[in-house]
Amino acid sequence: MAGSSSTSPLVAVLMGGPSSEREVSLSTGRGCAQALRDEAFRVVEVDCGPDLPAVLADLKPDVCFNALHGRWGEDGCVQGLLEWLRIPYTHSGVLASALAMDKARTKEVYRAHGLPVVESVIASKAEVMARHVLPPPYVVKPNNEGSSVGVYLVTEGTNAPPRLSEAMPAHVMVEAFVKGRELTCSVMGDGPGDPGALTVTDILTDGWYDYDAKYKPGGSRHVVPAEIPFEIFDACMAMATTAHRVLGCRGVSRTDFRWDEERGMEGLILLETNTQPGMTPTSLTPEQAAVRGFDFGALCRWLVEDASCGR
Repeated sequence: MAGSSSTSPLVAVLMGGPSSEREVSLSTGRGCAQALRDEAFRVVEVDCGPDLPAVLADLKPDVCFNALHGRWGEDGCVQGLLEWLRIPYTHSGVLASALAMDKARTKEVYRAHGLPVVESVIASKAEVMARHVLPPPYVVKPNNEGSSVGVYLVTEGTNAPPRLSEAMPAHVMVEAFVKGRELTCSVMGDGPGDPGALTVTDILTDGWYDYDAKYKPGGSRHVVPAEIPFEIFDACMAMATTAHRVLGCRGVSRTDFRWDEERGMEGLILLETNTQPGMTPTSLTPEQAAVRGFDFGALCRWLVEDASCGR
């Protein structure tokens, strides 16, 4: 992390932006900004727009805390800008961010390292609306969005293919639906002295774990640590660590799983790795960090102290 004068480091919290996850990012950013102020950092909140390079050149922050979600903030774009400006920043670098945001390429990396994934294909939007690309049940989603934005669940026995919104991209991912429990595991760093894999959360909902279930109060319940068999718990911890490492993640990441308990270990699959886990009042990573002794302020401080260029 770049040094400053005798005063505390100036942290620019990057949030908002133009993506479909703008509101989530604003919530994350405001909470992190307040936590960093409580940790005695000087903090400025930056709602990111096209003038971001000029804003940062004027502010001259010691560190950028990346609280952006979705495209432009989570896919390597803002990371590339910060590398160009040589401003240390939190979370993953250009390559890991771009790779993890692309669900199809992430699965290729998972498979190459023996991590279990579910069948999926990339198909044109027109093809998906014309016929069932996979036998129902299946899920249709953008290949490069997060927070369950634009996700369609086609249930078993559905005759007609889905009618996708105009906002969906020209090509989408069609993924076989796997029943089971929603599990997730966050990883804080992967070097000597880093906490590593934190714990496993079992996410309980009354229906599909969609955008509202993730972000609205009461939308889901989190059992942390998850009350699951030790071998499944340990496998999630090990696989999340491997995913973090092989994707090249830095700072904090969170890997999501689906577990069909009727199939035991064979029923555990990886869904995706999030390089910018949400840090809202209902988010999973801060809860997991708390289990390991990092309150919200300590988690934010750790991320700032971990910041660098060349990530």
